[in-house]
Amino acid sequence: MKTNPPFRILTVCTGNICRSPMAERLLQNDLNLVAPGVFAIESAGTAAMVGSTMEPHIEGFVRVAGASTEGFAARQLTRDILSKQDLVLALTREHRSRIVELHPALLKKTFTLRELARVLPHIDGARGVHPAERWELAIPLAMRARTLHRATAEDDDVVDPYRRGDQVFEQMRQQLVPAVQELIAWEKSHH
Repeated sequence: MKTNPPFRILTVCTGNICRSPMAERLLQNDLNLVAPGVFAIESAGTAAMVGSTMEPHIEGFVRVAGASTEGFAARQLTRDILSKQDLVLALTREHRSRIVELHPALLKKTFTLRELARVLPHIDGARGVHPAERWELAIPLAMRARTLHRATAEDDDVVDPYRRGDQVFEQMRQQLVPAVQELIAWEKSHH
C-alpha cells in the first residue's frame, strides 16, 4: 500500500517562542484528531531565540487547549527549512514578506494564518481524496480567493505579545485560536 508523505506546514513569527509555536502545536494536535499522521507541523522565527522553550503564558494556553508543549525548542528560519514545506503560515504580513524574500518560490504557498482562515471557507475542498492532496489542490484556489477577500494588516496580523501585558496575550489568543479553528473546521467538513 502506498503511503503518502506528510503534508508539511510551517508557522513563522519573530522569536519562535510565542505565536508560531502556539499555532504549530494547536494545528498539529487538532489535525491529528481529524487526520492522524497526515500533517507535520513545525515552526521557526525570523529572529528566533534559538533553543528557547515556549514563553510561559503560551505554554499555559497550549496545555489548556489540550496540546503538548513537550520537546519544543525555538529555531531560526532558514531557506533549507522553507524548502521542505507544502504550506507556510506567517503570523504577520511582515513575516510573510520575509519568507518570500528568503525563498521566492514559496510566494504561491505562503499566507498569513488569519488570511488563510478568512479565504479557506470560500474554497470547496475535494472530497474523497487524501487530505494532503485536498490541501495541495486548495492552496492555488486560496491564492486566487485572496484577491477577492482583501483585508487590512490589522485583519491579517496576530499581535506580538512578547514582554507585554496579560491583555496583549489574551488579544493574541483571540486572534490566533479562531484562525486555527477555521482551518480545522475546513478539514473536518471535507474529510
